[in-house]
Amino acid sequence: MSDTTILVVEDERKIARLLQIELESEGYAVSLAPDGVEGWAAYKAGDIALVLLDVMLPGISGIDLLQRIRVVDAETPIIMLTAKGSVADKVTGLDLGANDYVTKPFDMEELLARIRVLLRKSPTSNGAPAAGEPDPDEWLCAADLRLNEATRQVERAGQEIVLTQREFDLLAVLLRHKRLVLGREQLLNQVWGFEYTGNTNVVDVYIRYVRKKVDEGFFPELIHTVRGVGYVLRDAT
Repeated sequence: MSDTTILVVEDERKIARLLQIELESEGYAVSLAPDGVEGWAAYKAGDIALVLLDVMLPGISGIDLLQRIRVVDAETPIIMLTAKGSVADKVTGLDLGANDYVTKPFDMEELLARIRVLLRKSPTSNGAPAAGEPDPDEWLCAADLRLNEATRQVERAGQEIVLTQREFDLLAVLLRHKRLVLGREQLLNQVWGFEYTGNTNVVDVYIRYVRKKVDEGFFPELIHTVRGVGYVLRDAT
């Protein structure tokens, strides 16, 4: 039995109960909250590995709760759940730091698969260090690109790539969230920090810098733009 706890913030009782049953059958512990106020209290109470967060909530809205969490925590994976299916709603959630977005009615197996992917990538999930120094033997990889956070080495096709500190940090975030689309605000928070008050266009500038060094002259291209949302690093698989 896993001790991984998933917080479900959902005001529709039947959906919340269904999620609880399915998640517990997969071995997860589940904490339920029927509104944003209780969701915030449950999150602050401790050791939440992942949040399933409805957008339309009484008390504190899902978007407001997402923002509150991201002010203090840039790492815990958050999947937004909503009946809304427009591109604008998805962009809002992703730009404010959500890791993924699922529209109701959703396929349970697909949702469980997305949860497994995010928990494997989360630095606070089971089996992964939540604090301390990076492991010098551990490399983040995509295709023939390799990055070592402990030694600050980057290689592509066996060729050393020299990056500035900011370029390195940006590439590391993209690799840690490989195949997940990251919004500009999310990248800004994780690379520049929440205290940064400059223009979000700095993300686009540094993405160009990193692409020039990591993708130019290599195949396949790894860093991709998702129009209206942000950026994703994915290999050919």
